[in-house]
Amino acid sequence: MADQKIRRALLSVSVKTGLIEFARALHDHGVALVSTGGTSAAIKAAGLPVTDVADLTGFPEMMDGRVKTLHPKVHGGLLAIRGNAEHDKASSTHGIAPIDLLVVNLYPFEETVAKGAAYDDCVENIDVGGPAMIRGAAKNHESVTVIVEGADYQRVLDAMSANAGATTLALRRELAAKAFARTAAYDAAISNWFAEQNKTEAPEWRAFGGRLGQALRYGENPHQSAAMYISDCHRLGVATARQVQGKELSYNNINDTDAAFELVSEFGARVPAVAIIKHANPCGVAEGSSLKDAYLKALACDPVSAFGGIIALNQTLDADAAEEIGKVFTEVIIAPDATADAKAILAAKKNLRLLLTGGLADPSATGLTVKSIAGGLLVQSRDSGIVDTLDLKVVTKRAPSPQEMADLKFAFRVAKHVKSNAIVYAKSGATVGIGAGQMSRVDSARIAALKAGDAAKVAGSIEAATRGSVVASDAFFPFADGLITAANAGATAVIQPGGSMRDDEVIKAADERGLAMVFTGMRHFRH
Repeated sequence: MADQKIRRALLSVSVKTGLIEFARALHDHGVALVSTGGTSAAIKAAGLPVTDVADLTGFPEMMDGRVKTLHPKVHGGLLAIRGNAEHDKASSTHGIAPIDLLVVNLYPFEETVAKGAAYDDCVENIDVGGPAMIRGAAKNHESVTVIVEGADYQRVLDAMSANAGATTLALRRELAAKAFARTAAYDAAISNWFAEQNKTEAPEWRAFGGRLGQALRYGENPHQSAAMYISDCHRLGVATARQVQGKELSYNNINDTDAAFELVSEFGARVPAVAIIKHANPCGVAEGSSLKDAYLKALACDPVSAFGGIIALNQTLDADAAEEIGKVFTEVIIAPDATADAKAILAAKKNLRLLLTGGLADPSATGLTVKSIAGGLLVQSRDSGIVDTLDLKVVTKRAPSPQEMADLKFAFRVAKHVKSNAIVYAKSGATVGIGAGQMSRVDSARIAALKAGDAAKVAGSIEAATRGSVVASDAFFPFADGLITAANAGATAVIQPGGSMRDDEVIKAADERGLAMVFTGMRHFRH
C-alpha cells in the first residue's frame, strides 16, 4: 500500500523536546494517542487525551518499568499485516488494535556511559522494549511509520498534511532504514561497553556504529563517495567541532585536521603549541612563548610544505597568532577557542575553515581505531602511550643534558604522529626536520636532514638547524646507519624504543660519536 493513514500512535520517549507540540498536532489530525510512563504524564499535563499502555495491555508497568510494552497488544498492533486475513482474524480474536505510528527514542545508554556512571546504572539504561518495538514497526513499514528522534516529527506531520493524514511508502521505508541503523548503533555501543567491562580484547563478534555528522561532496578523490559519522560525541575533536566560518570541509580536510588536533593535544595546554599538518603528516611542530611564537617556529621547519596546510593550536587563538597565520594560505585552523578579534581577522578569508572544539582531546584516552580491509575490519586499541609516563633508560656513556632531555621528549611526542618510518629532529622545543613514510629508516633520516637544509636556505642560514638538535625515531634502528646519518646531520642525542638485535651496535656507534641515547621501551608505528 502506498499511503497509510495514521489513526493510532504509540509514543514512548526519554527525550521530551518537541513532544507536546507533536502530540498536539497528531491530536488535531484525529490520531488516538497511546503512551507510557513519563511520556503519558507529560501529554496528560498538556491537556491532551492519551491512553496509558497499562490500560491497553491490561497489565501495569512492573519490575521498575522493565516490563511495560512487551505484550501482544503492543507488538501485535505493530506487526499485524493490514489486509492479511489470518492477521486480521488473530487481531479480532484477541482484541488487538493496529498501531500506525510508533515514536520511540531509546534510554540514554551512551550518555550514561560517557558520564562515567556505575556499572549497575549503565545496565539499567539498556533499553529492551524500545528496540523491540522499533524493530517490529520498521519491519512492518508497509503499514507502520516509525520515528526514532524528534528531528523527524515535522517530516511526518508535513506528509500527513499533504496526504489527508497518511504517510507515503517512500517516507516509511526511509524511516525504517534509519530505525534499524539506530538500534544497530545502540547495540554496538552496548556490546563494546560489555567487552570493555569484561576486558575482552578480541570479542567473538564486534559491531560499530555512528551517526551522520556530515555528508561530503566526495572522498579522497572525486570519483569516491564519502561521509563523516560521529561515534563518540563526548571526545573532543574535529568530528564534534563547531565550524565558525569557511567552505564545507572535504574528506581530506577532515582526515588531516584530525591528525593535527590529535598531535597538538599531546602537549596539553601548559604552554602554547602549534602543529602544521600536510597529508596527515606534520611539517612543523613547536612550543613557544606565545601562539604566534610557536607558529613561527613550526613554520620555519618546512615553510614550503606548510602552504595549503592544516594548523592546530592547543590554546585559544588570539589576534596576534591569527594575523600571522593569515599571511600564508591555510586550509583549516582548529583550536579549543578563538577570541572575537581573531575571528574578525580571519573572517576576511572566506574560504578558510575555522573549527573550535571547546577543549583538547585526551591523548591517554582508551578507545578503538578501525580500518577496513578486503573482507573485514582491522581493529586495535588507540595508541595512548605518553612519553612522560615511560621509564626512560639512558643506554650510552653520556646522559642527555636537561635541555636535550626536554627536546627528546618533545621529538618523541611528535614522532608518535608521523607516518612510519618516522624520524624527527628537534631543537629548543621545535621540529627542525621531519622524515615520514619511507620504506627505509635511514632514508627517513636523510630526508629529514635534507628538508632541514632546504629550510635553512629559505631562512638565509648557512647551517641547517639539525646542528645541535636531538633526534627521535618511532621504532628501533635496525642498523647503525640511521643513527650515523642523524649524527652526521648534527644531532647530539637520540630517543628510540630500543629492542633491535643490533642494539649493541647502535649504542656503540652513538658512544663513538659522543651522542647521548635514551630507550623508551615503547614503539609508535603509524601506518
